[in-house]
Amino acid sequence: MGFLGGYQVCHNICLGLLFLLSFLGITIIGMPLLFLNKLAVYFWTFAVVLLIITLWVHLKKRCISQSLLLLNSGIIIAGIPFNFLQKYILLFWIIGGVLIILSILFYFKRRIRKVYK
Repeated sequence: MGFLGGYQVCHNICLGLLFLLSFLGITIIGMPLLFLNKLAVYFWTFAVVLLIITLWVHLKKRCISQSLLLLNSGIIIAGIPFNFLQKYILLFWIIGGVLIILSILFYFKRRIRKVYK
């Protein structure tokens, strides 16, 4: 189920394109990826669908990291692209940020336990 981990499709595409452009020596000043904003809702919806499928698989088989699920949930919540919810964007950033920080803390807590066992 590794393909379900690609929630950040738009973000990964943008980072890859930015890497290629910077590798070629092109400086990005004028936001050349602005056209992707028109597709943000579709990418976000696809990410939510993949998250739901991944949660379902996790509940059935317990084969996916809980920290990773928490991290992806936080990223999706923090990145809500709907205009009618923009007045609550700070709340979504806080909730998403808390989930992201918790997932990172849980990850390192588990790693530290493995080291000291």
